[in-house]
Amino acid sequence: MAESKLNYHCLSPELTERIQADRQNGWVNPYRCRENQAVRRDPKRDSQPKLWRPAYVRDTEKILHLPIYNRYADKTQVFSFYHNDDITRRALHVQLVSRIARNIGSVLGLNLDLIEAIALGHDIGHTPFGHAGERFLSELLYQNTGRYFNHNVHSVRVLDTLFARNLTLQTLDGILCHNGEFEQQEYRPKYGKTFQMLDDETEACYRTGGEAIRRLVPSTLEGCVVRICDMIAYLGKDRQDARTAHIIPPDYQFSTENIGTENAAIINNLTVDMIENSYGKDYILLSEKAYQELKQAKRENYQAIYQNEAINRQYDELIRPMFVEVYAKLLDDICAGREDSLIFRHHIAFVEQQQTYYSHSNYRLEEPNQIVVDYIASMTDDYFIALHRELFPDSPYHIDYHSYFRD
Repeated sequence: MAESKLNYHCLSPELTERIQADRQNGWVNPYRCRENQAVRRDPKRDSQPKLWRPAYVRDTEKILHLPIYNRYADKTQVFSFYHNDDITRRALHVQLVSRIARNIGSVLGLNLDLIEAIALGHDIGHTPFGHAGERFLSELLYQNTGRYFNHNVHSVRVLDTLFARNLTLQTLDGILCHNGEFEQQEYRPKYGKTFQMLDDETEACYRTGGEAIRRLVPSTLEGCVVRICDMIAYLGKDRQDARTAHIIPPDYQFSTENIGTENAAIINNLTVDMIENSYGKDYILLSEKAYQELKQAKRENYQAIYQNEAINRQYDELIRPMFVEVYAKLLDDICAGREDSLIFRHHIAFVEQQQTYYSHSNYRLEEPNQIVVDYIASMTDDYFIALHRELFPDSPYHIDYHSYFRD
């Protein structure tokens, strides 16, 4: 839907003048994360940063060249059951987060390379079938081990443990703390984190789930910006996709007048508000009005889109039992040591090959439920469906996709 340009905000003349003057005077934000602050778990493993490949650029490239980065392209953002190339997949979402966060970070004088690394890696551990898949996998892990699965925590595991890419603490921390489901008005970085603190926070998330995740605070301003931009990137885009999928009618009306109701206005107006209220500060701040409307916009998305009965019924009646069957079968194959099974041939062998170059751990000694979770979380939607069909050819569960050619 078109939205009047009158709803597009601009920076105040006073702040615009201040920023232009600061640029002319060579101002450098003293609160930005500097290259010489980069800390790696194994500082001897990586060569020294180079002019053309500084620390956080190296992180970004490690993420981009990770074999499973490709799988973003077939992981659901919100809408799973559509053959429609115009509906957002997770690959586009992380790019949008990166682009919006870099726009904001550029004006605030932050480290754009760190922002890009956090943004592109933040969902690398996400399950197939979006947050529904995340919920089902967490239920199964908890039933079997008493531990919780959360995609932000698993993203850190993928990058730091499974594929042991020796990323910087700052990138891993931003990824762990990105969870965009928990909005705040003010983000004050928890400066001075160590790898031990990162490991303690990660373990707390496994043990207590959402309780620990709600307490996570990034250690850099860059991480704080990405966390907010995760929300900014999906609020309006999910509305566009919901119209494309005919989940809501073309004339469906949302009500947030200040930040706007559609994608372009929401991105512009929250960007302007964040810059207006955060420039020159050692924290990130939204105005009270923008913050309240951000929360309202999320509520309206839940009411109109995420809690849609037809969509959730498909997840609950089809995807959930498929997860149960696949999880049980894979766990049984591991516990029985069936090395001809798909979890050994497609997953364990793949991880072991990767760890040959970067790690000396023995992946087969990991707790079997964790290996199953690693495998399922790594899957794309299509792979999961194909795997279920391969394992259970006579299963009554069948996904009926909305065709390209169905109006």
